[in-house]
Amino acid sequence: MRPIIVGILLFLTISFAKAQSYSIIDGRAIRMYQEAEELTLSRQYDAAIAKYKDAIDREGSFLEAYVKLAQLQITQGKLDEAEKTASAGKSRLGGKNATKQNRADIGWVFSNLYLKQGEFQKAFDEFQATEPLFDASFRKSSYYLEMRNQMEFLASQLGNFQPIEKEKLPEPLNQFQLQYFPVLTADGEQILFTKRDGTGNNDKEDIFMSFVSPEGNWSKPQSIAQTINSIYNEGTCSVTADGNILIYTSCDAPDSEGSCDLYIAYKVNGMWQRPRNMGKNVNSRSWDSQPSLSADGRVLFFSSNRKGGYGGNDIWYSVMQNDATWSEAKNLGDVVNTPKDEISPFMFFNNEILFFASNGHPGFGGMDIQLSKVVDGEFTKPENLGWPINDQLDQVALFITAQKDYAYFTELTTSEKEHDRSLLYRFKFPDEISLGENLTVTEGKVFNSNTGEPIDATLSLVSLINDSTLYRFNADGKTGAFTMIYPDKAISGLYVEKKGYLPKIFNVERDNIKNVKDLKVELVPVAAGEEFVFENVFFEFDEYSLKPESISSLKRLVKFLSENPNVNILIIGHTDNVGSANYNQTLSLQRAESVQKYLIEQGFHQGRVLVEGKGDKEPMVKNDSPENKALNRRITIKVL
Repeated sequence: MRPIIVGILLFLTISFAKAQSYSIIDGRAIRMYQEAEELTLSRQYDAAIAKYKDAIDREGSFLEAYVKLAQLQITQGKLDEAEKTASAGKSRLGGKNATKQNRADIGWVFSNLYLKQGEFQKAFDEFQATEPLFDASFRKSSYYLEMRNQMEFLASQLGNFQPIEKEKLPEPLNQFQLQYFPVLTADGEQILFTKRDGTGNNDKEDIFMSFVSPEGNWSKPQSIAQTINSIYNEGTCSVTADGNILIYTSCDAPDSEGSCDLYIAYKVNGMWQRPRNMGKNVNSRSWDSQPSLSADGRVLFFSSNRKGGYGGNDIWYSVMQNDATWSEAKNLGDVVNTPKDEISPFMFFNNEILFFASNGHPGFGGMDIQLSKVVDGEFTKPENLGWPINDQLDQVALFITAQKDYAYFTELTTSEKEHDRSLLYRFKFPDEISLGENLTVTEGKVFNSNTGEPIDATLSLVSLINDSTLYRFNADGKTGAFTMIYPDKAISGLYVEKKGYLPKIFNVERDNIKNVKDLKVELVPVAAGEEFVFENVFFEFDEYSLKPESISSLKRLVKFLSENPNVNILIIGHTDNVGSANYNQTLSLQRAESVQKYLIEQGFHQGRVLVEGKGDKEPMVKNDSPENKALNRRITIKVL
C-alpha cells in the first residue's frame, strides 16, 4: 500500500539516429548533446535537459536535440513544454540537412506526446502519417510493436466514446488529504474507504466508514473500529454484501507473513471482532493486497507479486472451505494475468463479472480497467471498459453498486503548488456495458416465533434449476438482521435454517420477497406437533413423480433429519379441488410417498418418515384463483 497509487511508467528515451552523423556540424553543440545523453543514462534528467537546451541555443537546427529534449520532458510529465519543444523541432524539418530519419523521430515524439495528453485521435493520425518513415530495423523493436498494437486498439475504440459525468462525493466525505479505494455494502447505505493524512513514511493508513441517510446525506466519516485500525497501516478493504465480513490489507504488522498481508474480521452482534491474519494459504512473503470478496464472502480475489505468477503483480484467488478455512491461493491464469501488472480486482455482486486494472492488456496508455466474465466456470478474455472511463492516466480501481447505477472511484490530483490529493468520485455506470441480469436487495430479520428473540440463522439463496447456491449469508445474532441479494433467476428458493428450528422455505418469485426492506422470518423451535410447508417440491400436472427442481428442498429435509436424529416426521400431501375427492386423496398420498421414497434412499428408516394424503380437505386458501390453487397443491412436514 505504499505507494497508494501505481506510478506512471517512464517514457523510454530511444534514439532513431544510429549513424554517427547529425543534422548539424557544430562540434561544441554535438559535445553538449553527447554529455546530455550520458546524464540521461545516469538518470540526471534535470542536468540533461539543461545540456540539451544549451545545444539547441547554440545551434537552433539541431533536430536530434529537440527530439531528446522533448522525450525527457514527456518523461517528467512536462507535456506543455514537450509540445513546444517538439513543435520547434518540427518547424526545422524544412532545413536542407533534415532527413527522413529526423521526420520519423519527430513524428514518433508527437505520437507519444498525444497519447500522454489523451489526444487519441491526434496520436492515431500522427502514427499513421509517420509509420511509413520507420526503417526495417526499428519495425522489429519492442517499442514499435507495442505502439502498433496500441494503435490497433485505438482504431477499435475511437468511434465508441461514451460521455460520463464525474461527481465528487459531497461533504463531509473527502475531508482528508488522501482517501481512496471506496467500497459499499449491497444496499448502498455504507461506504468504506482507506484514509491517509499524507504521502510521508509516517503518514499511516486507516479504514474509515460513513453511512447515508434516507435523504441521501452522508454521515461524518469515522474509524471503522478500534479492533481494526492500529498503529500499523490498514487499508484497501473488501466487505461482504451484508457488511459482516471484512478483509483488508495491513503492512508491517508483527504477525505478517510478508511486507503486506490480508487480514479477516467478522462482525458479531453488531461489533467487529479482533481480526486475524489469513495465514500462509493466502498470504506469502511478498506483497499481498487489494482484496475483493465475492458478495457472500466465499471467494477472495486479491493482487500479489509473489513467485509463480506471470508478471509483476497478478490476480490470485482463494476459496472458503466448509470448515471456514481458506484454500491455498491460486493464480487466476494467463487469460487475466499478463507479463505486466494486474491489480485491484473487484468481483461484481452477481459473482459473474470481474473488474481489475492492468497495463498488460490493450489500453489507452496507463493502467486501464478491464472486465472479464465467468462463463462455464472459466474467465473470458478481458474487455477494456473504453474511453473515457479509461484514459491516458492510471485507473487503478472501480466499484460498482449492486443496483448497477453508480461506479465509485478515486481521482488523484497533483499540483506543483499543492500537496497531492486523492478524492472519492462516482459516475452513472453506462447501460451500454452489460453487467448481466438485474439484482435486487432484500433486508429483514430472523427471530424465534415463540419468544421474539433474534436468531443467527443461515440464509441460502439457491437456483432450483441446478441446485447451485447463489449466495449464503448469516443473520446477525444480536438483531437478527440480514441482507440478501436476488438475481433475476427464473426460479430460486430461499432457505432459512438454524439447528433446533424448523426450516423456513420460500419460493422467491411466487412469494414476492425481492426488494423488501423489512422481511420478517419466524423460525419455529422443533417440537412435537409443529408443522411447516415444504416449499419448492414440484410435480408435473396430475403426476406424482418428483421433478428435478425439487432436489434443493429434498436435500434440506435430509439435513434437518440428520441434525435432529430423535425427530420423526409425517409427510402430508395436499391438492387443490380440481377433480374428484377420491382421486385427489390418492394423488396427494402418492406425492407424499415420492418424498418418503427419496428419504429412504438416503438411508432413513421408513418408521421415521411416515406419510399421509389429505387430498383437498385442508386448503391453505380458497380455491378461487389459479394462484391460490397453486398454494394449495403442497407438501407439509409435521414433527411427530
